[in-house]
Amino acid sequence: MRYRTLGGLPVSAIGLGAMPLSLEGRPDEKRALATVHAALDAGVTLLDTADSYHLPGAEPGHNERLLARALATYGGDTSGVLVATKGGRGRPAGGDWTVNGSPRHLKAAAEASRKRLGVEAIGLYQLHKPDPAVPFEESVGALRELLDAGTIRLAGVSNADADRIRRAREILGDRLVSVQNRYSPAVRSSEPELRLCAELGLAFLPWSPLGGLARSSLDGPSRTEGADRFAAFHAVAAERGVSPQRVGLAWLLARSPAVVPIPGASRPETARDSAAAADLLLGEEEQARLDEAAEPDPITLDPGR
Repeated sequence: MRYRTLGGLPVSAIGLGAMPLSLEGRPDEKRALATVHAALDAGVTLLDTADSYHLPGAEPGHNERLLARALATYGGDTSGVLVATKGGRGRPAGGDWTVNGSPRHLKAAAEASRKRLGVEAIGLYQLHKPDPAVPFEESVGALRELLDAGTIRLAGVSNADADRIRRAREILGDRLVSVQNRYSPAVRSSEPELRLCAELGLAFLPWSPLGGLARSSLDGPSRTEGADRFAAFHAVAAERGVSPQRVGLAWLLARSPAVVPIPGASRPETARDSAAAADLLLGEEEQARLDEAAEPDPITLDPGR
């Protein structure tokens, strides 16, 4: 496993997005715990979650409690693991994603997340999405208060454009350490935000980093969302004898040293395959082929999950 830097801390170059372990179609708890343990065995030290990762209408925090159990039951050393969670979204009955960025809500949500994770302070806490009904500075101000109170150690923002990232930096200074936006071979609308993160020394955590590639090619022939467009990823994968997903993650890592992808997984095999991307170094010719296949599209910043 190779490592990158997040807020001055070394983290695995590939993280684990735990969301699939708690939403619709989630695995049973035994397999969910095995998936997290497989990622840890593979050297993953960044686990991504949120209080809103649960079934619609259910009690918030299912995913956070699951990660807490996974870490408590893991037989190895977890002292270097950074758990990143988010607040400011909800999933009421019906399945819609809501947003609440009021300072009062964020401070209460962070405290509830801290208790579910069973920690003295949350390692990384991120504003899940800007709330159009609340001034952005007020939401980020709540993160500053949480930092000052010691409820959280580091702060980040998610689904934020470049202007909001700069405004968050003005409020939080170097305690702003991460930006979590959608970014993948299929969706590259956050290129400006990625460049800004590299400039400011922030970690850029792409969510849904495998967009455009098959969900899984480990069980048989792989499929793509637009086979012709992303055929190069499958061709390089075949040449290397690895999955297209591994190639896609290696491509993301090569985009910038600020990038730390957080691919989701619901099976141990998938978690191990994603983690192995950290050690897949692409050649210049391979990188050029993949860059051409993943030309930026006009999709605007995704509203986020």
